[in-house]
Amino acid sequence: MAPTLGPGDFAAELERLRALAAALAAELGTVATTARTLGRERAILRLIGVTGVDREGRPLAAEVVDRYVSGHLDRLAAGIALPFAIALLEYDVAPQVLALDVAGGTVDLAMEAELLTEPGRRAAAEDLLEQLVAAALDRIDANRTARRELLGVLGDRRPPWIGTTLLEPSAHGATGEAIEMIRAGADLVRVEVPVGRELAMRLGELGQDVAGWRPARDDEPDPAPTGSQRGLARLRDALDRAAAERGAYVRLATVPTALAGPEGAVVAAFERADLIELDPMTEIVGTGVDPDRALADFAFAARVVRRAETVIVLGAGPLVVAPDLDAGVNSDPATRAGRALGLQLLAVALANRHGLGGGSVVIGALPTWLIGEPFATARAAAEVAVRRALLPEHSLAFVESVGHESTGRWAAIAAAVQPGDATALVLRRAVPGPAFGSVAAGTGAAAEVARELDAALGDRVLDGIARAHAAGSIASAQRTLERLAEDGWAALTGAVERGGWGRLGGEAVAPAADPADPVERALG
Repeated sequence: MAPTLGPGDFAAELERLRALAAALAAELGTVATTARTLGRERAILRLIGVTGVDREGRPLAAEVVDRYVSGHLDRLAAGIALPFAIALLEYDVAPQVLALDVAGGTVDLAMEAELLTEPGRRAAAEDLLEQLVAAALDRIDANRTARRELLGVLGDRRPPWIGTTLLEPSAHGATGEAIEMIRAGADLVRVEVPVGRELAMRLGELGQDVAGWRPARDDEPDPAPTGSQRGLARLRDALDRAAAERGAYVRLATVPTALAGPEGAVVAAFERADLIELDPMTEIVGTGVDPDRALADFAFAARVVRRAETVIVLGAGPLVVAPDLDAGVNSDPATRAGRALGLQLLAVALANRHGLGGGSVVIGALPTWLIGEPFATARAAAEVAVRRALLPEHSLAFVESVGHESTGRWAAIAAAVQPGDATALVLRRAVPGPAFGSVAAGTGAAAEVARELDAALGDRVLDGIARAHAAGSIASAQRTLERLAEDGWAALTGAVERGGWGRLGGEAVAPAADPADPVERALG
């Protein structure tokens, strides 16, 4: 059924929430758009043709950026694009060749950047950079057109699209797994991108080991991680073939890790991913990324996916517990849910500010931890009703948690509160291919039942525990945004002295020396 608030319920409170989120997004988004980060610079190199690994097996774009910036914030503020472009002119080579030479130490971009002081050479570098970026945007535009045309030829299944996460870490195995899932009824496959070098290094400094990727088999032909650009290219081709076989389009969703959103957006645009999970609030609160860094990365990534018409999936909001730790008292479920709601609303407002409207952003319907709370069904109904009232132009995503045992409780609750006309995506936990058939069939049946109940009964207004939870959540969301506006991020993340947590990537963000450089002008 379709849970809703009663006529006029919380109207003033919801309007206040929207105003708070819009004001914060205006302040934070302006700063974020004019910042430079290591992630943005790596993404620009990918945009103009740098891919893969260097001769030592290191990520090539990352190696080039690290060698050039090398801790100098003035270089980061100026960006790598123009020094790279002038070196291309000097050596008359392709971007990939130059990148390999920089990574190998035979070309020093810092020395090449000195040539930019000569007006004629700078103008030539700007012209070349504009041509390279224009070619990249042409490629993105062609993929956008290809998606539309393929949808027109194959047709589309009615939402919600049922999907799951691929388990195979290598592209070779993942293509077969994906085809098996599609034949079993999946409309979407989700791919988690491996942890990037920057995040792995930062976590390593905090004593957290990150396992490197290895092929599943020693004899695997041309091994590549499933979430790498090469891996996604192979997967996209396999999905299109499977879609043609079944007679309906199949979607690809990618999940970049923290500190890698800009690169993830470029790769998603180049390899025609249909959805991408980008959530700056979860990076800040859940992973401990520096807020300025997370928001700057999000600003760049959002403009890339806007061009590609890739849909952003925003989670239902992170679990914020720092205020409870500071107070020494556990908060109730409505308070925790409200904190998540407030931050989700802020993320949506930021996406809107970067040009992504309702059809471009799908929002998580339920915080994953809510299923384990008392009266979880009533609370879930409240969560859905509040989001439908607060963000009516955005479709919902129901995402099954991987952190709880599969008892069927999540599926039952999601089926009970799922609106028949506002759900875009139901993402089930990963299961082996043969077992997914029954999961997909049950999930599809639940969606059909929701549609029929909506038609037969109409909206159902919250009452009792559900209405009380909605009231508490809305009040908590308002307090959360007010505290953020008054006291900054420390009010939600707690102390940042714990070994650097809360400041991951903070040393790799700087105000732009030239906010209107050729790349920014091209992206708009």
